[in-house]
Amino acid sequence: QLQLVESGGGLVQPGGSLRLSCAASGVTLDRYAIAWYRQAPGQEREGVSCISSTTSSTTYADSVKGRFTISRHSAKTTVYLQMNNLKPADTAVYHCEARHTSFPCRNLSEFEYWGQGIRVTVSS
Repeated sequence: QLQLVESGGGLVQPGGSLRLSCAASGVTLDRYAIAWYRQAPGQEREGVSCISSTTSSTTYADSVKGRFTISRHSAKTTVYLQMNNLKPADTAVYHCEARHTSFPCRNLSEFEYWGQGIRVTVSS
């Protein structure tokens, strides 16, 4: 059973930056596609970004393109979501999710494992 732990959330002013981390204990994530999803109060769950396992190709929601960057740590135990120029609309609980697959992110709609989530609040 893969256990994922998110960290790096918090309160930030509009225009600020945060880096979220998604870590797994004792397991490398290089064989997993990793996605970040978010859900704001009263809103539907939204896919934010994804990184494939084999090619490390990435996808982004239109709402975050040019501001967010997903990447893997060289030790392959952590996936990051660098969030720049944050907006109040980015306020949500963010979850990282994983699926053991070689399929690229564009072919994935469901994931097998997810973390508890971490809150990001963008407010002045």
